[in-house]
Amino acid sequence: MEHIDHILIVDDDREIRELVSSYLTKNGLRATAVADGRHMRAFLEANAVDLIILDLMMPGDDGLVLSRELRAGKHKATPVVMLTARTDEMDRILGLEMGADDYLAKPFSARELLARIKAVLRRTRMLPPNFQVSEAGQLLRFGKWKLDTTARHLVDSDGTVIALSGAEYRLLRVFIDHPQRVLNRDQLLNLTQGREAELFDRSIDLLVSRVRQRLGDDAREPTYIKTVRSEGYVFSMPVEIVEVR
Repeated sequence: MEHIDHILIVDDDREIRELVSSYLTKNGLRATAVADGRHMRAFLEANAVDLIILDLMMPGDDGLVLSRELRAGKHKATPVVMLTARTDEMDRILGLEMGADDYLAKPFSARELLARIKAVLRRTRMLPPNFQVSEAGQLLRFGKWKLDTTARHLVDSDGTVIALSGAEYRLLRVFIDHPQRVLNRDQLLNLTQGREAELFDRSIDLLVSRVRQRLGDDAREPTYIKTVRSEGYVFSMPVEIVEVR
């Protein structure tokens, strides 16, 4: 049977929940709507979803708290689209830093939201061609880090696990698969997101910033991902396979 994507909507505004649920259902998706983080957690305990729509400004745990929680738990690979009534760029950057895969300001059209959902799902499922052979069960070492390609998380030299969002993992894998090679922004966009991705300006720079934070890399004097002025970025560490499973 054909898979129907299941979208979880988390928004305290009942009208928005009903509007979005109805529109997504009419367009061939499954939709479940809840009003807050407590109901989101309860639903995710018993159900799998393909994408989560999170309102940024909610009473109690807001979208940033919930996004950070998702990225640290078993749903770390589930893509997140953040909604907010505020249009300040810092809110957008904060949402992305907390692990959101895309960001849409209210008021928005249901049609645009559907397009964003489809684009994020497409990007999430689109692996670079060179992932297809190497993706099955490897532990890759570089510097003090190991990348578990099955669990899609980082492990430091003390054994501490660092969760990665889907976008962070894809970008890091591109760098690891092309060590010591300068990659420009267009190449990084194409390899991580696919040519059809609809991304805003500076998206790769923001994503690089997020991955550097995960690696504990100083942006002014980075050890792992170095900026090459006017050209792009280069992953400067040698990479070795330490385990194949």
